[in-house]
Amino acid sequence: MVVSADTFRTVVGIIGNGTALVLFLSPAPTFHRIWRSGSVEQFHATPYLATLLNCLFWILYGLPMVHPHSTLILTINGSGLVIELVYVLIFLRCSDGARKLRVFSVLLAEILLVGAVAAVDLTLVHGYQRRSLIVGVLCVVFGTVMYAAPLSVMQQVIKTKSVEFMPLSLSLASFLNGVCWTTYALIRFDLFITIPNGLGVAFAVAQLVLHMMYHASTKQQIKERKMKIEMGLAKPNGSLKEDLEAGSRNGS
Repeated sequence: MVVSADTFRTVVGIIGNGTALVLFLSPAPTFHRIWRSGSVEQFHATPYLATLLNCLFWILYGLPMVHPHSTLILTINGSGLVIELVYVLIFLRCSDGARKLRVFSVLLAEILLVGAVAAVDLTLVHGYQRRSLIVGVLCVVFGTVMYAAPLSVMQQVIKTKSVEFMPLSLSLASFLNGVCWTTYALIRFDLFITIPNGLGVAFAVAQLVLHMMYHASTKQQIKERKMKIEMGLAKPNGSLKEDLEAGSRNGS
């Protein structure tokens, strides 16, 4: 029995929906920690804001009047939009005043940007090919931004030699998701899906390499911080740098 390319592509797309859902849900333990502690600690909102914006643009791309027959793209990005919005709202609730204002400003700007693009694309641009070209290019740009968003976190990892604030589950899910959607795009070539997901695989591999490099040092730093907390030399929600500074002050 010969399986057609379209059937195989659909199967890969369904698997891609599953891996993308895992990707969207992988930060859940992180946000459970944030919710329980009432503090965002050293976590960054950038990856979640970037993913939310990416979902908004892919929903626009998958609309029947922009790019027909894109049900799989609509279903997973619709789910992702809801999940990422919950994460961002939790981040807002647990942030201090200045950071809360920055995150809210970015969220509002994202909604206004996608709304403006949708209004122009659906009213002034005619034809599926032109509409999908305009939105597709934006999907490539912001899809790349989504996958590149953890670069700031990766810099922090290299600087501190700790992967505590770059969850392994998120890096692994990003890798699997990128592989699935790159395969999906190559079966019936779609440049707009191939570029951001191909780059996503590369960024995810880099994150996984950092996890292998700094896994041991991370465990050691966490152990030392717990000891300092027990001795009353550090704050429970403080960063390692703050803990070391506190220890230095108490020892002087």
